[in-house]
Amino acid sequence: MYMQMKRYSVSEARIRMAEVLDRAERGEPVTIERRGRRFKVVAAKAPRQKRPPVTIKILDPAVEAGDWTWKWGPEGFTFVPGKTGKGR
Repeated sequence: MYMQMKRYSVSEARIRMAEVLDRAERGEPVTIERRGRRFKVVAAKAPRQKRPPVTIKILDPAVEAGDWTWKWGPEGFTFVPGKTGKGR
């Protein structure tokens, strides 16, 4: 697939900066020209950041045992341990 290189003058690039950056980010070749000199705009890839491991601490024994439910009341949902009577 042949991709046409998009050329902008500096004044045009200023006016259409978002478009210039969007094209470069998509990997399209973009050139900005100033006084006869050409500058190629290329988006640099950001380094991937390593995510920290997810840790979940279970503080209520009823939750750990799976023995809990929600109860709807005038104040909204409330946590109720021991839906089967095995919890607290």
